[in-house]
Amino acid sequence: MNEGRLIVRDLGLQPYGIVWQAMKRLTNERDQNTRDELWFVEHESVLTLGQASKPEHLLQETNIPVVQSDRGGQVTYHGPGQLILYPLIDIRRRGIGVREMVTILEQLVIQWLAEYGVQSYTKAEAPGVYVKVSNNDAKIASLGLRIRKGCCFHGVSININMDLSPFKMINPCGYEGLRMTQLSEFIPSVEPGYANIKNQLLELFVRQVGASGSISISNPLQILVD
Repeated sequence: MNEGRLIVRDLGLQPYGIVWQAMKRLTNERDQNTRDELWFVEHESVLTLGQASKPEHLLQETNIPVVQSDRGGQVTYHGPGQLILYPLIDIRRRGIGVREMVTILEQLVIQWLAEYGVQSYTKAEAPGVYVKVSNNDAKIASLGLRIRKGCCFHGVSININMDLSPFKMINPCGYEGLRMTQLSEFIPSVEPGYANIKNQLLELFVRQVGASGSISISNPLQILVD
């Protein structure tokens, strides 16, 4: 496994399309010497359709933009207050399989939630991370990846402190009636900006993939525009 240092970027609040195009460009242009990156971002409100999405999972007309994405999975919602981790990782170079990469992302969320005393789990038939709310499954993190040339992009979205109502416009991840939840339902207050949360997740991520890195907010837009 190549234990190179990650480039870690905190992009703040960004439109989905700009970040998606930047991910694709980096993945298409990278070679065997390109350093891996991890991006933290929140998106402006958007519904994204994965490659397995079906029209019937959009339940009503909405003014929220709808984007057909190239990630795996079905339909989901992104918006402010949801923290997304995009690992742009050469998994072939690091000796990580596709299923293992999914497990890495799920487990880092599970381990991170445990630090707050929140017990969570995965479901074999439905990728993501779940918690029990009133004895029912509730999803707190959604996952969708794309692999190209042995490199992954897209990632995992974690509901922190957001407006969950747009999820009622869809069958989240293709599951009718799936309840969504967020960290703020389990802890009394969530810090603005999520600086500690980002550092906690980064520490867990680099431990999982055998890398190192620190968060930088310098010139985040330089990777998003030509």
